[in-house]
Amino acid sequence: MSISGSSGLATALTARTSETLVGASLLLFASISASAAEVDVAVAANFTAPMNVITADFERDTGHKARLAFGSSGRFYAQIRNGAPFQVFLSADDETPAKLAQEGFAEPASRFTYAIGSLVLWSAKPDLVDAKGEVLKAGKFTKLAIANPKTAPYGRAAIETLTKLGLLSAAEPKFVQGENIAQTFQFTQTGNADLGFVALSQVMKDGRVTEGSAWVVPAELHEPIRQDAILLSTGRGNAAAEALLKYLRTDRAKTVIRSFGYGF
Repeated sequence: MSISGSSGLATALTARTSETLVGASLLLFASISASAAEVDVAVAANFTAPMNVITADFERDTGHKARLAFGSSGRFYAQIRNGAPFQVFLSADDETPAKLAQEGFAEPASRFTYAIGSLVLWSAKPDLVDAKGEVLKAGKFTKLAIANPKTAPYGRAAIETLTKLGLLSAAEPKFVQGENIAQTFQFTQTGNADLGFVALSQVMKDGRVTEGSAWVVPAELHEPIRQDAILLSTGRGNAAAEALLKYLRTDRAKTVIRSFGYGF
């Protein structure tokens, strides 16, 4: 065979190989696209930061897409019962998902505790909150932010804490009430309240509180803040919804959750 003939054969083989690889890539892309699904998730406001990190990992690792909405668990409960198009619910408590399951709006067997939250008394001022929370007894503050205890579990935990400390009556006139824990944190961060009961996850970064001053409320001062996840009835058969609930139990997700101050 001549050199020119060999060159022609090599060119043909290269072209055929390239076509094969392109075809295989297109088939793989089509396969991934066909199996990818989307899920709408109602997420308790206190879990905003870790859930944003987990969702990015989840989408990269699985190809599924998760659309997140953040708010108070009580309001999500009402919205879900009124037909809101969520498929997964990550609550700030364990009672609300259980109630939805009992009422036929969620799958009972899918419910599990994805995190146990920590309550913290926090101020944007570096020297206001002491390590034992004595600032509450001293009363040297004008406004104290708490989340609505009727709709937000962290708000209920704040009320339980003040009650056990015997300080509820003295503190109530100073309350600035947020609709949810995100708004409560905003009131405290901006100085509209001198200090506030917020979620530890909102002020923790890289395993420690990096700004302001804080007192992590001892667990015995309030009921455990067990945060449960559940598959809603509207998510039955949704591949992304089922995959997300499984992903929350992986070591990768748990590492993220712990880094924001949650337990299990």
